[in-house]
Amino acid sequence: MTLAFAATDPSAIPLHLLDEEAAHHWIDTQNDATRAWATAQGFTGALGQVLTCPGPDGIACAAIGYGTPATRARGRFHLAAGAARLPAGTYTLHHNLDTATAEVEALGWLLASYRFDRYKAQPPMRAQLTAPDGIDAQRVTDIANGEALTRTLINTPASDMGPPDLETAARDLADRFGAAITVTAGDALLGANFPLIHTVGRAADRAPRLIDLRWGDTGPTVTLVGKGVCFDTGGLNLKPGASMGLMKKDMGGAAATLGLAQMIMATDMPVQLRLLIPAVENSVSGNAFRPGDILTSRKGLTVEINNTDAEGRLVLADALALADEDTPNLIISMATLTGAARVAVGPDLAPYYADDAGLVAALEQAAGTQADPVWRMPFHTPYETMIEPGIADLDNAPKGGFAGSITAALFLRRFVSQSRYMHFDIYGWQPGDAPARAKGGVGQGTRALLAALPQMLAK
Repeated sequence: MTLAFAATDPSAIPLHLLDEEAAHHWIDTQNDATRAWATAQGFTGALGQVLTCPGPDGIACAAIGYGTPATRARGRFHLAAGAARLPAGTYTLHHNLDTATAEVEALGWLLASYRFDRYKAQPPMRAQLTAPDGIDAQRVTDIANGEALTRTLINTPASDMGPPDLETAARDLADRFGAAITVTAGDALLGANFPLIHTVGRAADRAPRLIDLRWGDTGPTVTLVGKGVCFDTGGLNLKPGASMGLMKKDMGGAAATLGLAQMIMATDMPVQLRLLIPAVENSVSGNAFRPGDILTSRKGLTVEINNTDAEGRLVLADALALADEDTPNLIISMATLTGAARVAVGPDLAPYYADDAGLVAALEQAAGTQADPVWRMPFHTPYETMIEPGIADLDNAPKGGFAGSITAALFLRRFVSQSRYMHFDIYGWQPGDAPARAKGGVGQGTRALLAALPQMLAK
């Protein structure tokens, strides 16, 4: 679906976004009828309160409470929380927000209108918003639709989102923005020296593949690498049923990078973009890879397989090695890689790894302005010994269970030779409804990255 602001409408209902202090002043300045109505309804501007004031032809005006700085700090997208409770109609927003905050709140409204309706009709959000004055409405819309792409890809079950379908989504994106795309699939992966991608995906009926999209002719170079495990059974180390239930989202890294790529291209960012997606299913059959196997990667590093359910880092390794061969200015990988990251920071934060202080500073500043929270995790070099099994260069699943997200990130770092590398170990799923984030697939870290990239690449 396409997310958009409503067309400008002179008859749109005035909607006031009022914190607790402003609410008292606003009520005092209204006519007698409106003042009496607001008072009778107990409207104080508390966070999430919704007030609709009757008029001779329906709703004369409406207000949403914006609370206090302390109450707002406990969540985000507060306008969207109120918008979901408004009656049907087109609204025009009156506010005293700075531009960056107004854009985030307007984005939240658009994201609240997202519906995943491929398999069942979903009622649309009743309230529509005209683009608030002073914001870059086109940029906000472009970001919202990049996020919508990510959500839809994750929400689609593996029956309709296998490696060929992920390829189709990438080709559709390339066609829309005039990007070049090549795909290496099946046994051709071996001839092209992508042995780990082939090995992980060879047991599935739908062939593994590496998707390679390029866009832009000038500017600094940035390569995104997204984990595209379209379904993860765990392989021969089969997951229990409860752990397999959400594995349609194991291509969340690919979905996030596709959404981010769409944002970059739609906003015409002056960069040379490359997007690499190793797309596979980790399935079970007679030719599935086994615990104890030792595999040789594209980079030449050997990997002992101690758990076939730690397959994401394997397919990313070959893709990262390819990315590194081009020596781009920045490499970013995104993956639903470890349960350990969820234990560490929960589902709402996007944990990331980076050694470069400039990258960290740019991302942290952007995340704070974009309502897209991230949390830095350590590339703790002393843990390198935990991923060195002795019989091979690397161990894909160190025993003991300690520092699982860190050891996975250290594994990936072995395939990148430069320090300007960032890895995101995202969850990609909203476990329950929240303002602007319906239960289901969700982008994480992408809006922060979009805002930070110009500074990250300014060298």
